[in-house]
This record gives sequence, structure tokens and C-alpha cells, in this order.
Amino acid sequence: MSFKSNPLSLTVPEPAFESWLRDSGYLELLDQRSSSSSSAANAATAASSSGNDAASDPYGPQFFASFFSSLGTLLSLVALNPLSKLTTDDFSSETPSWTHGFIGSCDSYSFPSSPTQARLRVHENVKRFARNYATLFILFFACALYQMPFALIGLLSSLALWDFLKFSSDKWGLDQKPVIRQCLVRTAQIVTALILIWCNVQMALFCALSVGYAALMLHAAFRKLTPSKPPHKKRK
Repeated sequence: MSFKSNPLSLTVPEPAFESWLRDSGYLELLDQRSSSSSSAANAATAASSSGNDAASDPYGPQFFASFFSSLGTLLSLVALNPLSKLTTDDFSSETPSWTHGFIGSCDSYSFPSSPTQARLRVHENVKRFARNYATLFILFFACALYQMPFALIGLLSSLALWDFLKFSSDKWGLDQKPVIRQCLVRTAQIVTALILIWCNVQMALFCALSVGYAALMLHAAFRKLTPSKPPHKKRK
């Protein structure tokens, strides 16, 4: 008995379906589908390996294949730009909750099953938690300045210099003398650069950027995608 094809049936291509999920704000379904596909593939591989050799070595080829696959997933994040899809609108939205939204529970984290899933998580989590990551960077920078008091003094001195320049410009009416004002601004820029370099402010900034970047990549890659909007309630 054969079945005839139904001309009214619709087949949605997978790229189009994923695009619809992304536009609808349900990217967590893509995350779950990637994890499920990887788990099924690993289970099938493990079953075939155990069928071939029941007493196989736990550190055999399957272990090294899984290890190098996980290592390749982590190394793929090195060449990834997490800020490529970030926009100014992501910073204007409300800051997600630190406990429930940003940190979550233990079940909110899992190792990315593939480089594709890792990239998806990083791009989406960076957009969702942009304000949280910015707050963490400010906190790391403040801690770095606390550990380097000389750099803190240099930063405060630079701010005081520009504040004094603004006060002098308003008091003496330097807006009416653009040549003198421009010379003072250029001089202040040179003095500021010398102060920042001499006080090693760039080292504090580099430490904050390094720690903040590492925290961002690890959190964004391991944090599972959660629904970006609550489910629709049924009408009574």
C-alpha cells in the first residue's frame, strides 16, 4: 500500500524555522535542540563502542575524542567577537535580575555541545546581560584601582585637571577665545596622557578588561538560554 503526497502539506526548512525562532524570541528552543542532538549522538556513539568492546578502556579513543571535541569548542571562543551583535538598545533596556536572571541556579549551566551552540549562547547572553557585564567591568576596574593606589591617584588627578580646565574656561570666558582654549585643551590632553602612563592606569585597565572578558566569555558560553519573554497566558 502506497501513500500519495499531499499537496497541501507544508515542510518548513530548518534554517527558516531557526530564523523564525530567533525573530520570535525563543532561542532557548534552539539551545535545547542543540543539546538534545549532541546527547543523542554521544549516546549512539557510546552504544556502538560498548557493543564492539564490552570491556573497553575508559581512557580509550572515545574518551580522547570527547576531550578534544570539548577542547575545540572552548578554543572556538578565542576567535569569537562577543560584541559583534551588541547594540545601544541592549544597554537601554532594564537590567536583568542578578539572582534569578544573571546567575540562576545550578541547572542553568551546561557545557556547550558544539561551537555553534557556544556562539549562539555567547551572542544572545551578551545582548541580554549587557548591563550586568558592564557593571561587573566597573566593579573589576574599581578593585584593580583599589589594589593599585598610585593608579587611583593618577586617575583622580586627571579628572581634577579637566574639571579645573572647565572651571577656568567658564570663569575667564575662553569660549570667546578659541585659539587659547584650543591650546589649553591640547596641553591638558598631553598632561593627562603623561599622568596616566606614569601612574600605570593602563595596567589597571588592562587587568580589569582581562578579568572582565574572561568572566563574560565563560558565563555567556556556559549559561543556558532562558525564555526572553514570559509565555502567553490562556484566555478564560
